[in-house]
Amino acid sequence: MSVAAKPTLSRARMYELVRRPVITEKSTHGSAHGQVTFEVPIDASKPEIKAAVEGLFNVKVKAVNTIVVGGKKKVFRGIRGQRGDWKKAVVSLVEGSKIDVTTGL
Repeated sequence: MSVAAKPTLSRARMYELVRRPVITEKSTHGSAHGQVTFEVPIDASKPEIKAAVEGLFNVKVKAVNTIVVGGKKKVFRGIRGQRGDWKKAVVSLVEGSKIDVTTGL
């Protein structure tokens, strides 16, 4: 098992990776257990997300889990369409670290 080098990211790429926090009932429940959920680009990798969260919020990340959420099929004025797919990242923080998503960066 080889340890991959930590990716070096520019400040702009960090802001591009962490688009916005996901505020739902389930993500709020996860925040009680040291987890924060963010919307990220489809092409974002787990090491990139970890480096971006650590760089932007000055916290230590324990793990990153990602989920690709499929877009819903919708009908608007009789025209069928589909929302775009998006990716969310559930970031688990080390004990003692905390991110307050109600405040801005």
